[in-house]
Amino acid sequence: MIEMTGTAGATGTVGTTGATGVTGATARPGKQFWERVPAPVVDVGLVALAALDAGLNLSDDTPFGLALAAVACAALALRRRFPLIVFLLTLPATLIQDTLVAPLAALFTLAVRYRDRRLLAVCAILSAIATAIPWPPGPSTWIGRTWTLVDFVYTLATAAAPVLLGQLVQAHRDLSQRLTEIEEAREHERVLHAQAVLARERAQLAREMHDVVSHQVSLIAVQAGAVQVAAKDPETREAARSIRALSVGTLDELRTMVTLLRASGGDATELTPQPTLADLHKLVASSGIEAELKGELSPTVGTPAQRALYRTVQEALTNVRKHAPGARATVELWHDGPEVGVTISNTAPSRPALPLPSAHQGLVGLKERADILHGTLESGPTADGGFRVRMRIPAHAD
Repeated sequence: MIEMTGTAGATGTVGTTGATGVTGATARPGKQFWERVPAPVVDVGLVALAALDAGLNLSDDTPFGLALAAVACAALALRRRFPLIVFLLTLPATLIQDTLVAPLAALFTLAVRYRDRRLLAVCAILSAIATAIPWPPGPSTWIGRTWTLVDFVYTLATAAAPVLLGQLVQAHRDLSQRLTEIEEAREHERVLHAQAVLARERAQLAREMHDVVSHQVSLIAVQAGAVQVAAKDPETREAARSIRALSVGTLDELRTMVTLLRASGGDATELTPQPTLADLHKLVASSGIEAELKGELSPTVGTPAQRALYRTVQEALTNVRKHAPGARATVELWHDGPEVGVTISNTAPSRPALPLPSAHQGLVGLKERADILHGTLESGPTADGGFRVRMRIPAHAD
């Protein structure tokens, strides 16, 4: 009985991870049918086969002979844990009975589990000797000794077969494990390469943001400051002040984003301050529109949840300023059991909106934030011509 429990060969091709996407990985082939059979089923079947072999080839039906045969067959159930001991237990039965399955199965398991070839050679010779020596011993003749020697040669060849097959299974396992390790190493190299490419792209994006966007926003802030100083109309000065304050805030945000991009996941990201609910009052006050903040939340709300609520309010107020000139906005914080949320609603615009560049990705990004935190985001027009954005997330989302 041959037990094939080797690990499936690592022949699957793992997909390449690139900086812009991941190609599908080729699935590993399924296990062979003998590998899908549970080990207890194999053990029971092997013990039954050995018992059938011993019963059909019983040459000593004395209680002692039957006991040795029973021990040899039953010991096969423990061959995985104690292969050498099980083999030694089959030798007495092999000596007095014409059994074949028990010693060969024990030799095969021993060859699969052990790497010492000298030990395996000795065990094969012992099995051949126990099979070839006549039992009970009697007076030997020259012809009898010759046939004993011939029988020994044949039985030695028979015993060598499970040993060689067991070593082949062991080599197959080692090769499969080695191939798996090589594939894992290659996958690790691909991941490192993808991370390096991503780091270069982040560094390039950080340079573009610093050299182009930050420069232009700085010019806006400078021009707004000049208008604020030169204007005589209070409303114009207030508008210029708001533009300058928003430009300065945008510069701070850009510096934070540049720092994050350049850090590329390093320790520098831990030093970057992130907005919380405590910053909402300042955000609403500097929004450049008529806005009111209602309600409050406990400071024990998780940091990811606070950041998501802040970004939701920031995006909603920005949209009001861009698309609903003259509208009034209301920001309401609320909690509902284990969940917290914010509702931003605005009235209808009081004057036409100027065409402004927009990628229409703000609400999409907020929806993605809510999904990541296992929350929901609802947005849409109201009956009075305004617009409402509502985010609900777990208070301790991570």
